[in-house]
Amino acid sequence: MKKSPFEKLMETHPGAEIWWDSSPLIYEAWAESFLKRVSPQRAEELREQLRRLFDPEHPEKTLFRGVTTNPPLSLNVIKMRESFVSEIVDHLIDEDPNIDPEILFWRTYKEIVRRGAEMYLGVFEASKYRYGYLSGQVDPRNLTQKEKMVSQALELSSLSPNVMIKVPGSKEGYEVIKLLTSRGISTNNTLTFILPQLIACAKAVKEGVEIAKKNGVDLTKWRSVITHMTARYGDLGTLRKEAESLGIELTEAEVRWAEIAIFKKAYRFLKEGGYPSKMLICSMRISPMMNGKKQCWHLEKLAGGDIVFTCPPPFIEGVFESLDGMEFTPQIEEEVPKEVLDKLLRIPYFERAYREDGYTPEEFNSHPAMIATANEFSRATEAMVEFVARRLSLKRK
Repeated sequence: MKKSPFEKLMETHPGAEIWWDSSPLIYEAWAESFLKRVSPQRAEELREQLRRLFDPEHPEKTLFRGVTTNPPLSLNVIKMRESFVSEIVDHLIDEDPNIDPEILFWRTYKEIVRRGAEMYLGVFEASKYRYGYLSGQVDPRNLTQKEKMVSQALELSSLSPNVMIKVPGSKEGYEVIKLLTSRGISTNNTLTFILPQLIACAKAVKEGVEIAKKNGVDLTKWRSVITHMTARYGDLGTLRKEAESLGIELTEAEVRWAEIAIFKKAYRFLKEGGYPSKMLICSMRISPMMNGKKQCWHLEKLAGGDIVFTCPPPFIEGVFESLDGMEFTPQIEEEVPKEVLDKLLRIPYFERAYREDGYTPEEFNSHPAMIATANEFSRATEAMVEFVARRLSLKRK
């Protein structure tokens, strides 16, 4: 039995976790689509490896330990299983023919989250609540509206005990995370790019846990992960632009080092400070190209860490296509090369992101990567609203 790169990565640390970065409702459809695009000689081996990643019939026996979703990924459920989602929407319309499109969207989204979480309840229960969480995200259009985020979070958490609430890394978001934690509600901090955000989350969670313990809140079914949207920091912000304006030429490898440096520093901060959260990396890339060969430093340079790696379908395809046969060695404790770090620290965009007090909470919402990602997620949310609105219009004719 040939091990996949993900199985090898898991072997570098007993706490390493691989999560599925999409709805489990589309896994089988995606897997079949992927298998059709590979050679017949590769398909049989790959089919078995994909089944070991996730088997809907026996999820507790497979590799994925949890699930993350976001608006674009939820929109993909509609794109890949439109008739399935249409049935859900139409049923909701039948229950309330005069429903508003925004309310219909939210109820549809909750049903997608509920059904996905249900698929992982076996993992949740078999692991005694350590694994098997599915992240449901509050509406990204509300990232500065604390009360709306809290209300939606409570609705999502009531769907299933293994629903983890995705809350944005805004100033208001950290207030929400502290509140939810104090009530024993699991959270996943998203839209996070810079060290000050990651630290703000770690502190908010720790304070929330202290309140929960003081009030006798049950934390046996609680977890906290802090997401670093790695390549979104390097690709969507102004790192390259600022470097160019200063006459500094950044290679693809140095951009990846910038992202990895922030993650490694946050990882050490949590470990050394005894914080109860776990770091999660998303937005990974098959990059850089070194000596004519594709690498994935987001996996390689963090191997050996007590980390969650959450992987969307395109990334998984890239790993199987480009990293087959790769061996991982623990590198989480290795430092960023001094000459690279010194070069990066000359760029304000990185220097501030790498410094613990580089940004105030009030500045989180205006970070370029935050704005770009929030806008993307909001557009995806609007597309979901438009989809249910069309179904509503058809039913009313």
